[in-house]
Amino acid sequence: MSAPRRPEPDVLRVFCDARGGHGNALGVVRDGSAVPGRAERQAYAAQLGFSETVFVDDPERGVVDIYTPSVPLPFAGHPLVGCAWLLDLPELLPGVGPVDARFDGEFAWISADPDWAADRVPVRYGSVAEVEALPVPEPGHGWQYAWAFEDEAAGRVRARGFPGRGDAIDEDEATGSAALALSRHLGRALNITQGHGSQILTAPGPDGRVEIGGRVRLVSAGGWTQAPPCE
Repeated sequence: MSAPRRPEPDVLRVFCDARGGHGNALGVVRDGSAVPGRAERQAYAAQLGFSETVFVDDPERGVVDIYTPSVPLPFAGHPLVGCAWLLDLPELLPGVGPVDARFDGEFAWISADPDWAADRVPVRYGSVAEVEALPVPEPGHGWQYAWAFEDEAAGRVRARGFPGRGDAIDEDEATGSAALALSRHLGRALNITQGHGSQILTAPGPDGRVEIGGRVRLVSAGGWTQAPPCE
């Protein structure tokens, strides 16, 4: 008996630089009903191996379900920015509640409560060189977000993010939730370069929320593929 077919996700890169390079890979399964159940979704996200995978449960209302390779997430920045671009809706509904979304022609944006990123505690370093020289920490010490100003007056930041989960994502190329936490911590708009060259923009709002935005590129459109047999 052949293995059941599984949907092949749309693959995006989120928080690309000005030339469309870099960005954090994201898988989006547009028909979430094709992968029902939390355990099956978790296994599928682990199989794909992206930093995050999103299952769209209602494309008209923007109901989405987010997974890393090892755990589900009620909120995550780069998947929601990617979905803001892909689904083109004014609102998205992850596990934490409504998130405003928009696309301005170049950047996709979401507006979110910084309390949803409370576990992303930024740690400041004295220089960009110190941040770039950091080794990847051993897993098990929680999320670590290292940053330093490249140009403090201009709000330009160099950052690196280490999930520390031990699930093969040793370093995150671009992390919207951590950028959101840093923007609230500093109380200002930021232009963050993370990973190998990804770009994240932030803008605190008058209501206490923070907008995070970036460029999104489509790598491949989804379809259907034969799932490998379970091991």
